[in-house]
Amino acid sequence: MYIRCWGSRGSLPVSGKQFNRYGGDTTSLEIRSKKGDVIVVDAGTGIRSLGTKLVRSKVKRFHMLFTHAHLDHIMGFPFFQPVYRKGTAITIHGCSFNFPSYREILQGVMCSPFFPVGLESVAADLQFDNLGVDPFSIGSITVRPIFLSHPNGGLGFRFEEAGSSFVFLTDNELAFHHSGGRTSQEYAEFSRGADLLIHDAEFSGRDYPANRSFGHSQFTDAVQLGLRAGVKRFGMFHLNRERTDTQVDAMVATSRRMVAKSNSSMKCFAVGNSFEISL
Repeated sequence: MYIRCWGSRGSLPVSGKQFNRYGGDTTSLEIRSKKGDVIVVDAGTGIRSLGTKLVRSKVKRFHMLFTHAHLDHIMGFPFFQPVYRKGTAITIHGCSFNFPSYREILQGVMCSPFFPVGLESVAADLQFDNLGVDPFSIGSITVRPIFLSHPNGGLGFRFEEAGSSFVFLTDNELAFHHSGGRTSQEYAEFSRGADLLIHDAEFSGRDYPANRSFGHSQFTDAVQLGLRAGVKRFGMFHLNRERTDTQVDAMVATSRRMVAKSNSSMKCFAVGNSFEISL
C-alpha cells in the first residue's frame, strides 16, 4: 500500500516561507493498492495538484472517500481536473449525515453564486455511495470506517492490505466527546498495531484550552493514543494554520521525548504535503 499526502493543513490554506517544508494546502491523500487501485481521501486544496498527476498518468477510474464536509475538506473539489474529463469514472464514498448524499453536498459547493460550473455539467461519471461503519473493499484494500469526535460528525478510516494497515483519524477531538464520537479507548483499539497512524494534532497545550470543543486534538493527546495503540509510526496531521515549520518541529521534538520516555519504538513525525510511504 502506497500513501502520499497532498495537503495536511487545517481550516484553510496558507502560504509563505514559514510554511514551505510542511506546506499550506488543506487535506488530501492519495492511496494506491499493490494492484494499482487508487483511492483519494478528501478534497481540500491539495487535491488540485493530485488531480494534475492523475490526468497526466491517465488514471481514469478511482474512488474518493470523504471524512466529512467541512469546507477545508471539500473546497478543492471544483478545481479537481479529473471531474472535467470525459471517460473518467469516480465512485464517491462518505457519510453525509444530515444530507441525503454527497451529491447534494457537492452540488451546494458548485452552484451560483459560489462557482460557475454546476456539478450536473461535469464530464466525469460520478457514482455516490453513502457510508456507515460497515467494512467494505476497494480492490485489494479493506476499508474500515469509524465515527469521529467532531462537530457535525465525521468518519475515520483503517485501510488494510496484505497484512499492512494505515489508520487515518483527522478532525478528531480526543479530550472532548462530540455527538456520535467514540472514546479514546475505542480509537486506540481501532488503531491497534497499525503500521501507520495519522491523527489530528491541531493544538498545543498552550492553545487547546481556549479551543476546547472545536473538534481537534492537543498533539500530546494524539501521541499518547499512538503509544496506547502500539502503532509503529505516528504522524501529526491537520496542522494549525498559524503553525510555522519551526513550531511544528518543536512539536515533533516534544513528541519524540514522550516516546523515548515511554520506552517505545514508535517513530514520530509531522506529515507535510510531500510525505509518502509504502507499507
